[in-house]
Formats: sequence, structure tokens, C-alpha cells
Amino acid sequence: MNPKLKSHLKTKLKIGLISYRSNPHCGGQGVYVRHLSRALSDLGHDVEVIAGPPDPQLEENVGLTMLDTLDLYNPDNPFRTPQLRELKDPVNFLEWLDVSTMGYPEPFTFGMRVKRHLKQTNKTYDIIHDNQCLSYGILSLAKRMPVTATIHHPMTVDRRLAVQSTRSFIKKVKALRWYSFIGMQKRVARKLPSIITVSDSSKKDIAKEFNICESKFTTIPIGIDLHNFFPIESIKKDPSRIIVTNSADTPLKGLYHLLFALKGVLKKRPVKLIVIGTPKKNGGIENLVKKLDLSCAIHFTGRIDHEQFVKEYAKSSLAVVPSLYEGFGLPVGEAMACRVPVICTTGGALPEVAGDAAKLIPPGDAKALETAILELLEDTAQREALAQKGYERVLSEFTWEKTAIKTVSTYRKIIRDYH
Repeated sequence: MNPKLKSHLKTKLKIGLISYRSNPHCGGQGVYVRHLSRALSDLGHDVEVIAGPPDPQLEENVGLTMLDTLDLYNPDNPFRTPQLRELKDPVNFLEWLDVSTMGYPEPFTFGMRVKRHLKQTNKTYDIIHDNQCLSYGILSLAKRMPVTATIHHPMTVDRRLAVQSTRSFIKKVKALRWYSFIGMQKRVARKLPSIITVSDSSKKDIAKEFNICESKFTTIPIGIDLHNFFPIESIKKDPSRIIVTNSADTPLKGLYHLLFALKGVLKKRPVKLIVIGTPKKNGGIENLVKKLDLSCAIHFTGRIDHEQFVKEYAKSSLAVVPSLYEGFGLPVGEAMACRVPVICTTGGALPEVAGDAAKLIPPGDAKALETAILELLEDTAQREALAQKGYERVLSEFTWEKTAIKTVSTYRKIIRDYH
């Protein structure tokens, strides 16, 4: 056996984890990078994250290289006009040009930046792990070292729902232009020797949508952050309080259908819906709240820290995850970790996460959602049974240590096959 390969199979690995935009507090990709890097490091491996903004806020034992970008999607200054000196960099110029024509170039241009950075620094790793960038620049690194990627779910689903959610021809064209990077991601994914995904549902859907054989995939479920999501028994639950963790106007997340369900519930009993986050100003959700006259029954929390987040769960009698599709479904696991009973749809991988520990309804069915909410709010025993089942399920099935152990095993196989 090659001595170098033999050492890889026994000793710690040097891992380069690539993440082009990874908010550490929301969005499955950002949470994934933050917690997987920590768990891999806790197993004794040498992990370096190469990231774009925002700061992923990693643990001290994880290396971090932040690459300079235009950061055109910063929520505090979105789509700013770059300075002329910034546009002297051809990658920056290409990114600004694409954004100016309603595209989303970050996956493509970040791959170029990673390739340039590694060439300039002459860095090498035992394996490069790409977090759904799927760019040509990342693929080119496969000539120098083993490369794999995690695909959380097929973005073709997001594109399809975005197009279907509007009657406006102009908005349909804008959605198609925004998601034009998907063509690159499909081509890159087909050429990678091995792909990691987070659920069997995602594996089947990505394989079908990207035209890739299922044998290329390894399913490794995501863990739940049990340090930040846990029961607080000292806080009394409000029997009419419901929590949902997504305030976005994105059709995929299904908040639209929950608002219609809430309108029906309010006709039969008083309830309060707590929405974590803030909706887009004058966007579809804000307008629908006004149209349905729900302002008095809804509270948008805005941006909150983890301490307040877990308190919001503790005060709630019920958590709802109305997503039309999820590649995994972190909000289900996080609610279960807080010992809150869950109602979720059967969209994508949600049934894999929920198992028999949640009340399942069809995606996009506001009436079924209304019925499920009323049934659980009126049945204390059923809520308690689901809360306990969910809590036990998370502790036994979804820990980051398990995720990291399975990921390292997959790394070693990819390294062996590469050599």
C-alpha cells in the first residue's frame, strides 16, 4: 500500500471546508459549516474553513480563512455599488456585472477566489469538502487533491416553486435568471466522484434533478446543536402560543399557507403566532398579514440571539414547520430538542427527521394545517407524548458527533479511491 495513503487511513486528516456564504445562525448551510467543523476538530482532525462573509463564528480550535469579496448580499448594505478600485479585480468585476443583470454569481466567483487563494498560498489538504458551492473553481482542485461536496437539496426545487408562485411574466424571468447558476452546479456535481447529502429524500431528488446515479451519494444526517437547543422546564408554556422559525417570503418555506391556517384557527379559538425573524418590507408575507387582518395575532421577533431563541421555544405549546420542501429540516430537530411538539409537512426530508414524533400533514394544505393545530392545542396529552418522543429521537439519532464520525469515514473512502 502507498505509505502516504496508509498514513491517511490511520492518522488525523487535514480538511479544507469550503463555504461561500454561511450565516452561522440561520440557513442549513451556515449551521452545517459551523457545527461540522467543530465536531471534526473535536475528533482530533485539523480543520480549516475557507469562507466568504458573514463571519461563520467558528470555535477556537477550527482554522478560518476569510476571503475578500464584494459582499453584495450583505443585509445591512445590499447590492451596493462597488468602488472603482474594487472592480480592478477581474473576479470582482465579473461578480458585479452578473449581479447588475439580476444573476446570483457568488457560487461561481467564490470558487474562482478559492482556486486563486490556494494557488497563491500553495496550500494542500488531505481532502477538500465543498459546502454546496459546486463551482468550476472547486472542481479544478480535484486534479491536485481529493474533493467531495455536500448538496443539501436540489436548488431546482427552489427555482420551480419561485416560478410557480407568481403570475407575472417579468418575475418568472427574474427568477429564472437568479437561479441560472444551477446549470453550473449540475455540471460540476456530475463530475465529482463522490457526493455527501443529508437525507435519503435529498439523495433521490438530487439524483433525479441533476441526472446523477444514486450510487455516487452517501447520506449523512445533520446533527442538532444540543448546546443551544434544550428544554427549559422553569418557563411556563402558554397554551395558545405557536412558534414558527421562518419569516422569509420564500415560497419554499410555506409561511404563506400557515397564515391562511392561522386565519381559520382564530375563528375557533384565540392563538398567538410567534415568527422568528422579520419579513421583507412590503413583501408578500407582510402584505398577506395586512390582507388577512392578522397583525394582532402575530409577533415577528426580529433578529434574536440563541438565549432568547430557546426561551421563545420554551414558552410555546406548539412548533409548526410548514415548508413545502426541505433537504433536511433543522427547525424540526431544534424544536424537538427543546421538547416542543411539532407539526410539519411531508415535504422532502421532513418525515425522515420527524419519524413518528411529529404530526405530519401534506405540504401546501392550509386546511389540514388548521385542523392539526386545533387538534393539538386542544389535546394536552397528545402534545406531551409528541414532545417526549421528539426529544428522545433527537438525542438518539441527530448528534453532531455522529455526523462527524460518519463524515470522516466517508472522507477516508474518498481518499483511498483517489489514490
